[in-house]
Amino acid sequence: MAGRGYPSDLTDEQWDLVEPLLPPARVGPKGGRREKHPRLRIVDAIFYVVRTGCSWRQLPKDFAPWPTVYWYFSWWHDDGTVRRIHDALRDQAREADGRDAEPSAALIDSQSIRTADTVPVATRGFDAGKKVKGRKRFIITDTLGLLLAVHVVAANIQDRDGAKHPLLWTRHDHPGVRMIWADQGFAGRLADWTAQTLGRELEIVRKDPGQRGFQIQSKRWAVERTFSWLTAHRRLARDYEASPARAETMIRWAMIGVMVRRLTRGRPATRPGRRPLTRTSA
Repeated sequence: MAGRGYPSDLTDEQWDLVEPLLPPARVGPKGGRREKHPRLRIVDAIFYVVRTGCSWRQLPKDFAPWPTVYWYFSWWHDDGTVRRIHDALRDQAREADGRDAEPSAALIDSQSIRTADTVPVATRGFDAGKKVKGRKRFIITDTLGLLLAVHVVAANIQDRDGAKHPLLWTRHDHPGVRMIWADQGFAGRLADWTAQTLGRELEIVRKDPGQRGFQIQSKRWAVERTFSWLTAHRRLARDYEASPARAETMIRWAMIGVMVRRLTRGRPATRPGRRPLTRTSA
């Protein structure tokens, strides 16, 4: 069989970046039931959901059955595979750009997003400032806009409170980050907490006094661009996930797609619809 060649499908060059980072395939009776469907098409199906925003049940029939795809999505979420793939590709993307794998500066921002009716009430709230009922995404990126940390909470959580977890995770996972830039919504006690508890500087980038309308801020445009990348994925234009942790995994899948395209930019690409679907190894 050959793939239908959906725009969300990985090229062979992109698959070669992802495949070695997946856990070993189950190959025999003592190692679990042998995998029936090619890993490539499982990953393509996940990207199809992320890019198109369709429900799992509406996956096209030329992918593996949707319960199988969702089982892999859950397995790789639960065992940390998605996080490991994301972080490995981020390091590669930084090095390909001539940077050290570990950043020394970062940017933080939040985004309130509406949720579907199926999202549990306990995990959503109302952002009175943005007039949005749903959840709030906190992301920390490097200066290239690549994700360092993500935290999804109810939308009624204030920026100064919701930012503490991703700041703490960044301090733990990326100790080389000494400076973090933020907008005025993070001003006040959070800057003091960051300095006293984490030993890091949170610098507030303020608007010019005479600014009218939207203007790009030189130290913060990269994180704003990352939000633009994310919401270009229809699954992320609204939050459909049952738990905030699954919502964070969806964001990481979107960034994996961004990074594999970035890493293979300029290379001759094998068109998705022209490859055989016989590859099952991880």
